[in-house]
Amino acid sequence: MDKSYKPAKIEPRWYAFWEQQGYFGPGEQGEAYCIMLPPPNVTGSLHMGHAFQDTIMDILTRYHRMCGRAALWQPGTDHAGIATQMVVERNLAEQGVSRRELGRDAFVQAVWDWKRHSGGTIQNQMRRLGASVDWDHDCFTMDEGLSQAVTRVFVELHEQGLIYRGKRLVNWDPVLHTALSDLEVISEEENGKLWHIRYPRVDGQGHVVVATTRPETLLGDTAVAVNPEDERYRELVGLELELPLTGRTIPVIADDYVDPEFGTGCVKITPAHDFNDYDIGRRHDLPMINVLNDDATLNENTPEAYRGLDRFEARARVVADLEAAALVEKTESHRMTIPRGDRSGAVVEPYLTDQWYVAIEALAKPAIQAVEEGTIRFVPESWSRTYFDWMHRIEDWCISRQLWWGHRIPAWYDPQGGIHVGLDEADARRRAGLDEDVELRQDEDVLDTWFSSALWPFSTLGWPQQTPRLERFYPTSVLVTGFDIIFFWVARMIMMGLRFMGDVPFREVYIHGLIRDSHGQKMSKSKGNVLDPIDLIDGIDLDALVAKRTSGLMQPQMAPAIEKATRREFPQGIPAFGCDALRFTFAALATTGRDIRFDLGRIEGNRNFCNKLWNAARYVLMQTADHAVATPAALDQADAWIVSRAHRMLDEVHEHIGAYRMDLAAQSLYEFTWNEYCDWYLEFSKPVLQQGSEEAQNATRHTLLSVLELTLRALHPFMPFITEEIWQRLKAPLGIAGDSIMTQPYPAAGPVDASAEAGIDWLKDVLQGIRRIRSELNLAPTRELDVCLQAGGAQDRSRFETFQALLAGLGRVASFAWLDEQEDSSKCAVALVGELKVLIPLAGLVDVKAELARLDKLLQREQADLERSQAKMQNRRFLDNAPAEVVAQEQERLAAHRANVDRLRQQVEQLQALRE
Repeated sequence: MDKSYKPAKIEPRWYAFWEQQGYFGPGEQGEAYCIMLPPPNVTGSLHMGHAFQDTIMDILTRYHRMCGRAALWQPGTDHAGIATQMVVERNLAEQGVSRRELGRDAFVQAVWDWKRHSGGTIQNQMRRLGASVDWDHDCFTMDEGLSQAVTRVFVELHEQGLIYRGKRLVNWDPVLHTALSDLEVISEEENGKLWHIRYPRVDGQGHVVVATTRPETLLGDTAVAVNPEDERYRELVGLELELPLTGRTIPVIADDYVDPEFGTGCVKITPAHDFNDYDIGRRHDLPMINVLNDDATLNENTPEAYRGLDRFEARARVVADLEAAALVEKTESHRMTIPRGDRSGAVVEPYLTDQWYVAIEALAKPAIQAVEEGTIRFVPESWSRTYFDWMHRIEDWCISRQLWWGHRIPAWYDPQGGIHVGLDEADARRRAGLDEDVELRQDEDVLDTWFSSALWPFSTLGWPQQTPRLERFYPTSVLVTGFDIIFFWVARMIMMGLRFMGDVPFREVYIHGLIRDSHGQKMSKSKGNVLDPIDLIDGIDLDALVAKRTSGLMQPQMAPAIEKATRREFPQGIPAFGCDALRFTFAALATTGRDIRFDLGRIEGNRNFCNKLWNAARYVLMQTADHAVATPAALDQADAWIVSRAHRMLDEVHEHIGAYRMDLAAQSLYEFTWNEYCDWYLEFSKPVLQQGSEEAQNATRHTLLSVLELTLRALHPFMPFITEEIWQRLKAPLGIAGDSIMTQPYPAAGPVDASAEAGIDWLKDVLQGIRRIRSELNLAPTRELDVCLQAGGAQDRSRFETFQALLAGLGRVASFAWLDEQEDSSKCAVALVGELKVLIPLAGLVDVKAELARLDKLLQREQADLERSQAKMQNRRFLDNAPAEVVAQEQERLAAHRANVDRLRQQVEQLQALRE
């Protein structure tokens, strides 16, 4: 083995080997186990959320595969209508060509060409992460088979009266000229203004004042609303008001939606340009006046002076005209939430337009029932409440998008405006009984990408054909996803699965938290805090990292601040940690919380863990090389102890993975591997291999190899590359057949040896007592000590006899002596192991005067730190204003300082007694 662990050298080689050998497909034997990869956008690259989620799914897939199940992790990508169309349009614009000039068919072909040449980025990045997906069955939502499934579902739902076309309010992107789902809208606080505008009473008896952040929309107002219980305005209900600048009048209406405590208690109602106003307008049967064109210029429904103006230009003109008419009571600065399209960055408008909808109620009821009855289980269970909350308030789903790239809606219009739906044009004619000479025009819109994604669990397995894969793997076993798409994707898959397969799409839904930066902030390009998982694997120098974070910003003025913060946080850039260290870090962070804080300290610690494992393997191989290792007839206590501890670790890991607690499984693996195997057992093995009998040496060598091999198999789902590399070197000495650790069985927990565990725990406690005294007295690790033992019981004496040689060798003990209980031990340093006293006589061991001076300096420094920490914790301003995690850190610091002061005082007292 190389002296040091070099992940870049081994990772590509092993992944290529696994893929070439076909290890990622499900076997023919075993119980079916299936996970569907949430399809990433074909335009995308692997971000931290993907990498975290993919790691969890790969752990589950590799674990169940090794447990003998036919494990399928079904991969694929989403055609990502808006994102992909924007990428290709941008590429064409660089060539001086527009989408409109190219025409629809040629543009769609250009997208397919782009996909063929540039659309595989994220798949290759998943390979870098070690994802063991079934690449032979990789899917794309626009593949022919999946497209047939989409068309079939649309047609059947339309036949059943569950898809209809209607005019409703949608999120509208005026740059892309399409409706958006809520998930495609990013809402953030920005600075704006709040205008208080006077609406005169028609009877001349004064005016009412309404406040708005969008004064241009008053041109589409159709009412002013007040709360029916508001005494101030009760007599106004039913009266007419002059709508400024329009020459129209509008009524005052009463509606419970209005909060009398907010603003003036009067609310302008613009049903065609506000979602809440739309609902009020429907309740009161108000006219819905759309004042915008699809590019957010003002249309013919506005006074002539404003027609054709951009909405923001119109806003300034409207405000100026209102001020000229003395109708602006006041203007205030105002922080408000602004919705922007996640792709275009444009401010999104609520917009009244004709769209296609799914009537959702009939689909939602059985989907609610499936979770209520436990057919589907959420993990953690608390997320079912979120699911129910959304599902009980669900509204009809807008499924049409005004794009060219996507599944074109299978509906055709005749010259009279009749709508005819079918699997294709010929089918639509047949269903409607239309002759060939009737001219039909296909709907220009495409379907929302979430529509095809909702069919993912069965369309990827071959539906509508009844394929062997569909029969074997549907319903799937578990869905792994973030809480942010429970409604957008999870709920819709459940509804579609029940409707078209007659069964739920998965039995369990494991909801994980979202990756944040080390300060708990969402990672975003605009904040400049994004980490690229590939950079964490390979490393990246500082200048390249700065360039990456500051290029392509929607707000270029943020670049200097982002560069400064990046150079401060990563002065040396990001070192290469390797894939296994990143994966193990993700597993260790997979708690049940909503937010997961990622910092480089954790991944650095896990790179050290990889190095620890590598060095342990080198030690084992060096100690077992040139030795024929046979299965021993019996084990000594140290060998029996590590085998027993391995079995306990395996029992915990199986339990934690079954409960989707990857963090606890990783913790069990880490603590066993680092603390018990690498630290303690390797140390216990050294005296045996140097001085033990031939039988004892063989038993220890076999235990070193076999427990390491078992540990590698247990770690493999979490850290696939390093475990494969080391395992390949262990199989020959252990006589194991097989080409890869991937094809080996996951180790099962065996019996535990409580007696061996208790004995080694005693040994460890005595050794730690000796070492603690050595450390406190500042004694060199190589200096041999005289150790006395006092009190204790018969079991302590028995264990001493068993472990005396190990204690002497590992504790650097020159001699042992047992003292009677009456003998004076006041001139000794003491460590307690149960009732047993471990004593080290201090006479002649230390320079008492010098040691007291050293301890006094340490004590003064520690007391000063304690006083500073106490003052901070008594400072009310600090407690009230500091973040909770900072206060918690200070509490931990205070407790540590107190413990250190107490310990140093005890040491001083002990030495002072010796001087006396």
